[in-house]
Amino acid sequence: MMPSHAIAGEETGGDPQHLTQTARHQTQVDPLAALRAPGDPPWDVYLTGTVFLDIVFTGLDTAPVRGTESWARGMGSSPGGVANMAAALARLGLRTSLAAAFGDDHYGEYCWDALARGEGIDLTPSRTVPGWHSPVTVSMAYEGERTMISHGHEPPPEEPAPDCPPPARAAVASLTPGRRAPWIAQAARKGTRIFADVGWDDTGAWDLAGLADLEHCEAFLPNAEEAMRYTSSTCPKAAAHALTEHVPVAVVTLGAEGAYAVDRRTGETAEVPAIAVEALDPTGAGDVFVAGFVTGTLAGWPLADRLALAGLTAALSVQEFGGSLSAPGWSEIGAWWRRVQSLDTQNPAALRRYAFLDPLIPTHLDRPWPLRRAVPTIGFGRNT
Repeated sequence: MMPSHAIAGEETGGDPQHLTQTARHQTQVDPLAALRAPGDPPWDVYLTGTVFLDIVFTGLDTAPVRGTESWARGMGSSPGGVANMAAALARLGLRTSLAAAFGDDHYGEYCWDALARGEGIDLTPSRTVPGWHSPVTVSMAYEGERTMISHGHEPPPEEPAPDCPPPARAAVASLTPGRRAPWIAQAARKGTRIFADVGWDDTGAWDLAGLADLEHCEAFLPNAEEAMRYTSSTCPKAAAHALTEHVPVAVVTLGAEGAYAVDRRTGETAEVPAIAVEALDPTGAGDVFVAGFVTGTLAGWPLADRLALAGLTAALSVQEFGGSLSAPGWSEIGAWWRRVQSLDTQNPAALRRYAFLDPLIPTHLDRPWPLRRAVPTIGFGRNT
């Protein structure tokens, strides 16, 4: 494994209203700049799902013990749930549109402001639901793992807007066993490329036929355990090859061993090792990995480069609190790349794996704008 020696971002704190969309995008890297043309869809990626307020505790030595009180050495709050993916995509320079319900409480207001103004995410398809409180997740990170407790209620149903899902180059969907999401087929018919992940199958069926929307997907990105269970394989790589009978591109994440991918259409296979880092909080790392892979795919990169960016962005994210606000931007990626190249101990062959980053890295400023980071409380220093 190649050590990361990542450069941590400055913790700016404060409220998201202090950064405007315009300020962020003046200095943002656009990985699709060479591909953009008149008549393109207005959005690079469309997402829909549930936004949570995440409260993350880190620095726990062990799991909480019943009947005792545990003190965490660190705490952060940030938007979570589908916001993790949305922020990761936006920070990589993709024009991102999100459809979600927001509570009309202070949590919902904070999450909306953090995503719309802080990250430049389009929330036109989203809505504020009167009288509905925002879902909340408390995450406890220890021993490189996390334990989560969530609370929330389903928002009232709403008739889908005729222009939703909006035209987009790609969409990211979380598949649910045994249930179709009509918007996935609608988006695919419009030419949107669908990237899908999946959660744990609580039914225990692990039947690929139950993932009916997989037929509309270009890529499927499960972890090793999920991939092996769905394909009845004993090897993650064999599982990836088996999945390409159902979807053109299969990407299997291997945890500390990196990731493996197969593209049925081109015959490409790729394996990229993980980058060793000291993890503070793994919340949202899987979402950041998917965002990196989507970015590389839309940019037309080779399979191995897509995997490398995905793994790098995920590794950088676990060194910060929270899910959405831990995602790196190109300044963080550039700082890491310059740092590892300056170390005499680095393996030249390992460095060449990331040479594709050179044309994308900002050279004029190390940090053209401050990234938002999770802070212990929300509304701090708020101007009223």
